[in-house]
Amino acid sequence: MRAIAVLCMVEVHTAAIIPPEGITVGHPAAFIAAAFGGMAAPLFVTISGWGIHISSKRLLSDTDFTLGRLAKWSIPRALTLVLCQIIVNILLISDRGGRFEWDTPGVLTLLAVATLVAPIFSIISFRFRGFLLMLIAILPLVLGEYSGTDWTWWERVHSNGTMEWLQRLILNGTYPVLPWIFFVILGTLIHDFKDNENTRSRLASLGILSIVFSVAYSFHSSIPWALTEGEAILTFFPASFPFLLVSGTFVILTQWFLEGDESEGGHPRGGEVLSFLEPAGKITLTIYVAHFAVLGAVAYLMQGNSRLDIIPAFLATIAHTLIWIPLAIWHQNNIPNFSIEGLLRKGQSFS
Repeated sequence: MRAIAVLCMVEVHTAAIIPPEGITVGHPAAFIAAAFGGMAAPLFVTISGWGIHISSKRLLSDTDFTLGRLAKWSIPRALTLVLCQIIVNILLISDRGGRFEWDTPGVLTLLAVATLVAPIFSIISFRFRGFLLMLIAILPLVLGEYSGTDWTWWERVHSNGTMEWLQRLILNGTYPVLPWIFFVILGTLIHDFKDNENTRSRLASLGILSIVFSVAYSFHSSIPWALTEGEAILTFFPASFPFLLVSGTFVILTQWFLEGDESEGGHPRGGEVLSFLEPAGKITLTIYVAHFAVLGAVAYLMQGNSRLDIIPAFLATIAHTLIWIPLAIWHQNNIPNFSIEGLLRKGQSFS
């Protein structure tokens, strides 16, 4: 799932940098792209939260656990994620046709915060985390205008001073901690679903009901079901309450489908069919950062030029997404330790 999550992110970001000419919101291609976009980031954050939770629980259960070891595990990881976010921002900076400012908080700063609070999620009960998940899900209804409901993209990525930067990080940036920590907590629950199968079934059932209800309400009220931003039932910027429920449900169902009999000691669905994705799953952070170098160059070259037609844009997007699979295989066969993940392993005695 790690590989699928990061490849979905690559696809969405590529489609955003090279959108085809003449595609409107109602076009089927736009709907497909939006569907990937709506799933990519929630899946990426959830799987990352899952991985952070596993490492945190392993550390806390170690017989040699100390607060010093906890700090040595969490602080370098968080700082590395923040540094990677800055690198991503510079690679796709607005001055060269990109989408960010150098200090824009994003998904990696969200994961940095998740790393620092992971030990808390590891020691509280499954039931309390479930309650916390539902509490955070309704936060968009409480935050209202504080989440920047009517903001443009450039307002969302810009901050003037420390206080505004903290607001973007926590409340109204591209991936603010509130409410996006929802997916980190969901990742911890998914890890523990093997001991709470009935809970997963109930959450999935409630989620499916929320999808049906949101679609019916969209049809009845003539409000678009899903848009990246604007007036719709599901919005990405900012993340709405229905968006959290629907995308969270899709993440649970995706994990459930791919898991197969793995939770019972068997094999994941499809057996070894998807094993070719494993190398990409081992270097998701490296792929995430590296693909922005490609997109930054493309954004710079496309400044002032017309958009591509739909077929060339589609082929370029798919090619850039899939090329990371053989590159990851080559990487793992030849230079497996030359990666951001490798640097983290070398910098810490525990990983």
